[in-house]
Amino acid sequence: MHRYRRRFIQSGLALVTSGAGAWDMNRHSAMAQTSLTNPLDKLLQAAVTNRDLPGVVALITDSSHVLYEGAFGERAFGQGTAGQNANMTMDTVMWLASMTKPVVAVAAMQLVEAGKLELDAPVSNWLPQLARAQVLTGFDHHNHPILRDAKTKITLRHLLTHTAGFTYDLWDANLVKYHQVTGKPRSASGKKLGLELPLAFDPGSQWEYGINYDWVGLLIEAVSNRTLGEYIRQHITEPLSMTSTSFTISTDMRKRLAKIHQRDAVQHFKVTPIEIGAHAEFESGGAGLYSTARDYAAFMRMILNKGSLNGQQILKPETVALMTKNSTGDLKVTKLHSQNQTWSRDIDFFPGVKKSWGLGFMINQERAPTGRSANSLAWAGIGNTFFWLDPENEIGGLMMTQLLPFLDQSVTRVFTDFERNAYQTLR
Repeated sequence: MHRYRRRFIQSGLALVTSGAGAWDMNRHSAMAQTSLTNPLDKLLQAAVTNRDLPGVVALITDSSHVLYEGAFGERAFGQGTAGQNANMTMDTVMWLASMTKPVVAVAAMQLVEAGKLELDAPVSNWLPQLARAQVLTGFDHHNHPILRDAKTKITLRHLLTHTAGFTYDLWDANLVKYHQVTGKPRSASGKKLGLELPLAFDPGSQWEYGINYDWVGLLIEAVSNRTLGEYIRQHITEPLSMTSTSFTISTDMRKRLAKIHQRDAVQHFKVTPIEIGAHAEFESGGAGLYSTARDYAAFMRMILNKGSLNGQQILKPETVALMTKNSTGDLKVTKLHSQNQTWSRDIDFFPGVKKSWGLGFMINQERAPTGRSANSLAWAGIGNTFFWLDPENEIGGLMMTQLLPFLDQSVTRVFTDFERNAYQTLR
C-alpha cells in the first residue's frame, strides 16, 4: 500500500466512489471536507473568479479511487442561456488534443503484444509511403527545399518516442518555411497529404516533438483493418467503460462539450469556432480524441495498475513497464520554440530537470519542483489539458480547460499550484 493511500486510511479519510467515479455525497458528505478538497477547491475557484481560466475540471486519483475532483467556471464563457446549463461539470467533454497520444501508444503496444507489429522493424513494411521519407537540410538560393534520403528507416519505436524526424510547424521554423514555399497542406489541415512531410533529421538521431502519432494511427489502421476509432473503442475505451471518449462527438457528448476559448485584446475570454476532426480525412492519432476527466482517469488508473482495471487486462505488466521507462537513452526532451504564439507559447516543462521519453509519455528523470517523483509520466494537450502519473506513489492528477494558447501563463501557474498543493496536502 503506497504511503498516500495509507495516510488517508489512517486518518479515517478513505474515499468511496459509486457509479463511474461519482461521489455519493449523501452517504459520504464528509468527503467534501477532506484535506484535499478545501485547498484545491479554493485554488480552482479563485482561478475562475480571477479570470485566469474560463472553466476548469480537475481530478486526483490513486490506482483504485478518486481522491479529489472539482469543476468550476463555464463550458462556453458568457454564452449560457435560459434552460441551458453552461457550467463546467465532471462529465464535461473536452478536446484532449495531444493527450490522445498515450491512448494511441497503448493501442499500438497491444498489436506488438499480439505479434502484429514490431517495435524495431521498418514501419514501411506496413506503410510503404514512409520508405520514401527524406530529410530537409535547408533551402537553396531560390528558396527551393533541399532534401536527401534518410540514412535510417523509421520504426515504431522512433514514432512512439518522437525520434523519427517528424516535427510540427508550430515549433519548427524550417517546416513553416517549407509550407510557405511549397504550398503543401499542413498536418493540421486534416488531409492525409499533410502528413507526408520531410524529416528534420535522420531517424534515431535526435528528439523532436512532431506528427509521429498520426502515423502510428495510420499504422494501427493498416494492421488491424479497422479505423483507429473502432480499434480504440473495442480494445481500450469500451473495456475501461470510457463511455464519453471518441474521435467523433456524439449527440450526447455535444450537449456536454466545452468550447475552446481565446483572450481578446482586453484579455476577456471569447469562444472560438474551432472544432478538430469534423471534416478530416483521417482520425488523428496525435490529437483527435474528445473525452472527460473521469474517462481519462480510468485510463490513468489502468496504467497505474500495470495494465489492468476492474478485471479488464488492457496490457501485460511487462508491456507497461517497457512503455514507462526511458526509451530515448541519451536523447533528451528539449525546449520547443513557438512559431505561432496564437496557438502555443514556448514549451519547456520543469526547466533544468532532465526529461526523456517512453513509449507514450514524457518522463521527468529527476524529482520535479512540484513534488512529482523522478520517473513519473506526463503529457498535455494544446487546449491546455494536462495529466501526470507518479508510479512510485501510485497517484496521478489531471487538470483540463479549453483555452489557447498552450501554456498560457495563467494556466501554467494554476496547474503548477494545483499539483504542488496536491503533493503538499497528501504528505
